[in-house]
Amino acid sequence: MASEMTVDSNKEKAGALLKADAVKILKLIQVQMDNLTMPQCPLYEDVLDTQMFGLSREIDFAVRLGLVDEQEGKNLLNELERELLLLHEAAIKK
Repeated sequence: MASEMTVDSNKEKAGALLKADAVKILKLIQVQMDNLTMPQCPLYEDVLDTQMFGLSREIDFAVRLGLVDEQEGKNLLNELERELLLLHEAAIKK
C-alpha cells in the first residue's frame, strides 16, 4: 500500500515537473519574441527547437520509467505547440 502511494506521488511529481518545464519554455519564447528577436530569426528557431527537443526527451524518459502515460506526454507537447503557435501568430500580427 505504501509503495503504491509512493508511485502515485512520483507520478504526480513527474507530471507537475513536466508541466512546469512546458510553462518555462512558453515564457522563454515569449520573452525572446517580446525583447530579442522575431519569429523569422534563426536564433528563435534554434532556441525553440532545442527547448522542444529537450522537453520531448524528458517526457520520453518519464514514460519509460512509467511515471507518465504516453498519451499524457503527447498531450502536453501538443498543448505547448498550440500555445506557441498562438504566440507566434500574435507576434507576426504586431
